[in-house]
Amino acid sequence: MSASGEVSDHPSAVELATGKVHAAQALHYRPYWWDALSERPSHSEKPVPRHCDVAIIGSGFTGLSAALTLLKNGRQVVLFERDRAGYGASTRNGGQVGSGNQKFRVKKLIALRGRKKAEDMLREGTRMLDYIAELIADEKIDCYFRRCGRFRAAIRPEHYEAMAADMQDLKEIAGVESFMVPKSEQSSEIGSDVFFGGSVLPNDASLHPGLYHAGLLERIQGAGGSILDHTPVTAITAANGGFNIRTSAGECFARNVIIATNGYTNGLVPELGRRIVSIGSAIIATDELPEALFNRLLPNNRVYGNTNRVFYYFRGAPDARRILWGGRIGRLASDRSPVAYRHLARDMLAVFPDLKDVRVTHGWDGLIGYTFDEVPHLGRAASGVHYAVGYCGTGVSRATYFGNKIALQVLGKSEGQTAFDDLTFPAFPAHPIAKRAVPTVETWYRFRDATNI
Repeated sequence: MSASGEVSDHPSAVELATGKVHAAQALHYRPYWWDALSERPSHSEKPVPRHCDVAIIGSGFTGLSAALTLLKNGRQVVLFERDRAGYGASTRNGGQVGSGNQKFRVKKLIALRGRKKAEDMLREGTRMLDYIAELIADEKIDCYFRRCGRFRAAIRPEHYEAMAADMQDLKEIAGVESFMVPKSEQSSEIGSDVFFGGSVLPNDASLHPGLYHAGLLERIQGAGGSILDHTPVTAITAANGGFNIRTSAGECFARNVIIATNGYTNGLVPELGRRIVSIGSAIIATDELPEALFNRLLPNNRVYGNTNRVFYYFRGAPDARRILWGGRIGRLASDRSPVAYRHLARDMLAVFPDLKDVRVTHGWDGLIGYTFDEVPHLGRAASGVHYAVGYCGTGVSRATYFGNKIALQVLGKSEGQTAFDDLTFPAFPAHPIAKRAVPTVETWYRFRDATNI
């Protein structure tokens, strides 16, 4: 660091991977996406209104999508944010946009839910992807949205065969198009020979999450919505046919409340807090690559993942020839240490050894909201508040779609109905232990990935 606190040098990928980072080297410990955003004035100085129609707790994609729907239906909306609007996962994710259909193989989902419910859930997943595309087009949000397709790489030969069967099942039950790429042809999709082929979902997409969030925020402010930064809600109490919202800066009465906090859900509504476990996820970003190298590594510039239990994901930046590489957060260091991102650089170099001398400029992390049954949930809690949470790492399209749907449910509109409405929302057994067990479970999964058991 220089005397001014600016980064004077960034480590190369191999220096980061091996831990040989010099004292003068560091990362920008903030999301790469924030670099494209202009500074927005804080709204924490605005007074808390005495009343509103709907109070939304959380200002990520779920909350903003819900607010936009409510405002278009004439409701007065206030969003409460304990930090800055969009500080959480909505501006920290990888910008990969899918249908959310990649959590379970089709046959497993059928075994868990029955064929009719599995079909309804999978088909609604494709509608989520279409909905975000339509919203961005209708609202004219400039966020590099592109139907780039997703390449999912097989780590082992048997994974390829299982994936091929699952892609066929997905087409038959939900009409999802895909195609398989054998190992002999995978250079057409990725400049690496460590995989055993993979599948392509051509309708999956990518965007710039920072610009997408900023665009939604602008539309909400333009429609008269109110966003209160640095105004954490400390209590929600049912009263007079609605709710008293107690905050650090005053109280507000709302007819309805929507909880839209996902991985940042705490004990504010205990029955929800027991049903969400927060899991850390991290991303690194490289410096800009030579054009020829970038095109060879990512020839179709899709979004990418793999078939490991503890998987990594990556993509090219939409506004520069950089590679963004994500996975689980490091366990042995704080987020202000390069050591916390060493495992990401190791994984990246295992796939792309040609990046060893490329500088890594950014490293950041965020929280994913996981549910016990690994599906998202929305509805109305016993306390009367509405919620939409639990995207399990596939939240860009899911959060946008669920935000719209939960707002329609608040409005009492039949269009708010989803295939997820009647799902039981199970709590984690021994929730405090479950939270502490995440690193142990993850270590076990990594061992199974490495040993194929």
